[in-house]
Amino acid sequence: MSGILDARPKVGYFYTGKTSLSYISEKIKNIKVSDVKSVPIVVDESTSLYDAIVLMFLEDVGSIYVTSKGFLSGVVSRKDFLRNAMGGMDLNKVPIGMIMTRMPNIVYVDLEDSVLNAAVKLIDHEIDSLPVVEEDEKNYKVVGRITKTTITRLFVELGKND
Repeated sequence: MSGILDARPKVGYFYTGKTSLSYISEKIKNIKVSDVKSVPIVVDESTSLYDAIVLMFLEDVGSIYVTSKGFLSGVVSRKDFLRNAMGGMDLNKVPIGMIMTRMPNIVYVDLEDSVLNAAVKLIDHEIDSLPVVEEDEKNYKVVGRITKTTITRLFVELGKND
């Protein structure tokens, strides 16, 4: 059943070349981002830095996705907030759109990407989360998020099920 051995009539059993690790790899490749995504934390570009920081701590997340007219326009992380708070900005007057990482520089995944692809992007770009998007005429609508915690939780569940 695991694909490590195969059987042929009048020949018997033989080794297919697959290991137990390749079985696990195949299973992970078949899991879609849409199966494990979580709820995104989204704010509008006009939201003040202070309100966004409060939201970040209330929701206990590491990054917030910024939208303009309902479409993804940027992302802000804890480091961005810390850098600007230390710079002496008035957190109540500055909109989040002033400090966010803008859209062309944002790494994202869509609903049909594999979890393995999402994990590779997280590692390669050294980031904590990815927005899950749906494309709508060259704009992207945020429909979820995938984080290192989400991936770790999935691996633990897979390990417990075997």
